[in-house]
Amino acid sequence: MAPARRTRSGANQQRVFRPGGDGESVAPPAGVVSSVEVGSLAERLRLRAGDEILAVNNKQPLDVIDVRFLAAPGRVRFRVRRDGSEFDAGGERGEDEPLGIEFATATFDGIRLCNNRCTFCSVAQMPPGLRRSLYVKDDDYRYSFLFGNYVTLTNLSHSDWKRIRRQRLSPLYVSVHTTDRELRRCLLANPEAPDVLAQLRRLGRLGIVVHAQIVVLPGLNDGPHLDRSIDDLAALYPSVESLSIVPLALTRFHKKGLRLHNSEEMEQVVEQVTSRQEGLRERLGVGFAYLSDEWYMRLGVALPPLSAYDDLDLTENGVGLVRRFLDGEEHRPLAARLPPAEEGQLTLVTGQMFAPVLSRATAHLPHVRVTPITNHFFGPTITAAGLLAGKDVIEQLKATSAGALVLLPSSMFGAADGESVDGMAPADVAAAAGVTVRLSDTLGP
Repeated sequence: MAPARRTRSGANQQRVFRPGGDGESVAPPAGVVSSVEVGSLAERLRLRAGDEILAVNNKQPLDVIDVRFLAAPGRVRFRVRRDGSEFDAGGERGEDEPLGIEFATATFDGIRLCNNRCTFCSVAQMPPGLRRSLYVKDDDYRYSFLFGNYVTLTNLSHSDWKRIRRQRLSPLYVSVHTTDRELRRCLLANPEAPDVLAQLRRLGRLGIVVHAQIVVLPGLNDGPHLDRSIDDLAALYPSVESLSIVPLALTRFHKKGLRLHNSEEMEQVVEQVTSRQEGLRERLGVGFAYLSDEWYMRLGVALPPLSAYDDLDLTENGVGLVRRFLDGEEHRPLAARLPPAEEGQLTLVTGQMFAPVLSRATAHLPHVRVTPITNHFFGPTITAAGLLAGKDVIEQLKATSAGALVLLPSSMFGAADGESVDGMAPADVAAAAGVTVRLSDTLGP
């Protein structure tokens, strides 16, 4: 592999994206309130949507984490800007009293941008012409803490480390990819990337739990490199609590030089990790290294039992989600969660990966049809329901005898604005396809 190209952005140089702003920008001054909860401190203080929170107890919050930290039970005073005028609103917050503020954005000073140039980055594989927010390469540790986003830790400053320690921001989700320092620098295309093992040890000393991730690139960080990474990370258990192992995904817009695993390579990874799990379970009491569902689904082999995931919830990373669905069928079948037959023919839309599972779960329901959508927008190798484009769904629904009622996966509209990757709302799909649409969270990742 060629040496990583030196870039202008150093390991600790920080850039931010401000939604609605000019991209790389200085921080906006305040958090904008989007809603206020009934029966909360915020309602009692007569705060309302549109208010800007400038300070909490005389300190400027940079994000919702700061607000929660600064507005702990006790005396709370907000500095508020409303319609251009500033005023104070304060009161005593009870021990169990909700703060009750929802903000328009989780971070008020923008989103920390990534300083790496990974060739396998999903953002770099986006087609041109989409909404601007889809091209934001975020690598913000605060989003890791708040939402489980995976971050590389390559852009942490001294003040970031101090804050992680002070506010106990745990757990964090870390994209490791390999523990070999030089190989990781090559994969990230960042010659100044810090030693991730040293960073993970430091987090462990601070009492921060980490969930690690490796995206496996065939011929690069697999084989002995993967063995070494598993060993190195397992040695940090329990501060590193889990390791998710995910196959490389490539859209039709990916840069040249990368390829997907073939079946033989996928089998090798599954066998390698499964055998390592046995030894890890004997030594640690847990499997520690967990393969994402896609490995099993693409090979058409049985998924591990739910117990193999050790009560960890890694479903947001595609680990154990299908097994949870299958086991849930035994307790609350999908049929009980679908509209009844009296409402007529029902079409369930999903991606190619989850379609066989969904078809088996509904085989006994004559009024239900599963329609797997081929992803022409990103390319047919992208099989997740959450990455379906509205245009693909519309075209393929029109080509089938879809029922009047269509259930779409809610993950397809996971953006903050409730739109698909190509900017369509559920109502747009319904109007263009001539069907009634409802959303469901049971139609696959």
